[in-house]
Amino acid sequence: MLWRSCGVLALVGVTALGFASYCLTLASLPTYAVTGGASESTAGVVTAVLLTVTMAVQVVVPALTTRFGAGPVLAAGLLALGLPAPFYALDDGVGWICALSVVRGAGFGVLTVLGATLATRVAPSERRGEALGVYGLAIAVPNMLAVPAGVALVLGGQVGWLSWLAASPLLGLVFLPVLMRSVRAGEGMATAGRAGAAVRAAVAPSAVLFVVTTAGGGLVTFLPIDRPDGRLATVALLLWGLTGAVTRWRAGVLADRLGTALLLPVALMVAAVGVGLTGVGLWTGSAWVLLGSALFGAGYGAVQNLTLLRAFARAGEGGTTAASATWNASFDLGTASGALLLGVAFGTVGLSWTFVLVAAVLAAALPLARISARSVPVRA
Repeated sequence: MLWRSCGVLALVGVTALGFASYCLTLASLPTYAVTGGASESTAGVVTAVLLTVTMAVQVVVPALTTRFGAGPVLAAGLLALGLPAPFYALDDGVGWICALSVVRGAGFGVLTVLGATLATRVAPSERRGEALGVYGLAIAVPNMLAVPAGVALVLGGQVGWLSWLAASPLLGLVFLPVLMRSVRAGEGMATAGRAGAAVRAAVAPSAVLFVVTTAGGGLVTFLPIDRPDGRLATVALLLWGLTGAVTRWRAGVLADRLGTALLLPVALMVAAVGVGLTGVGLWTGSAWVLLGSALFGAGYGAVQNLTLLRAFARAGEGGTTAASATWNASFDLGTASGALLLGVAFGTVGLSWTFVLVAAVLAAALPLARISARSVPVRA
């Protein structure tokens, strides 16, 4: 069993502690900025800044890893993500929050690329889907717990607790030596042409991911702002994270057995129905918001695992780091776009209509999901 592997357990420890920091602040920092006097339409800038830096760093992680090695680069990333977090408590101004988020975004960029890459190298290749499922679970559980917890802490006036808890990546350094000793031999130094081919191979599944994470970025940023009493937003985000955790974990196991040709389109449609129901529920009643959030989480989690599997399969063994960088950049670009673009729609037509429109966009991406799931690997 993979759960008995020291390398897998170390990867889970590093990943869970790193993503706990990110998830604690993802939805709560925009809310924190609004309570400090920022307008609702500009609150998404906080998320956008963090993720813009994240994407910029993700692009150079393959080169940094080639030069310095995965261990030192990952250690630097954990330090950058965790060390600045306690200083959020000093000021609630947008400028201060963004300044700290620049440093943390760089650390998060390193963690996302190398975490996904190392997940493929701590388990046999025939169990890649399961390994990515375990890695996804290590992300999804913090997402399930820390996103609503961060919102609850900010709405409850406990920013100090939030800030110190977000320093959790520093504890991940304890697991790093075991993780690096457990990594099997992988790709060597990739040529520019090979890396370019891997990036191109990963574009189609990464585009599907982008659409879904745009919806996710809008949900976590604006649902707490639209429902400031805290209870509905907290429960909805908890359900979203719970179903996402389960499906991201199990989708990998199913993909090892069944492939992705059917699973990826179905997962995308589940996400579309879920976000649409969430929008309708904001008109009709809380129960529909909760059901929609749960369904959206189920599709959201499955799409993450399945598109990452497709990106790696299309890129081939020698292109996993470049494919991981492309996939992660799409993830974060989508989340940032959700915080910015959906903020414009939120301010114009309201959150209900915004989610209904997003559901239509997700449904329109179904042909791309089919193409991504069935394509053969691209070679240099």
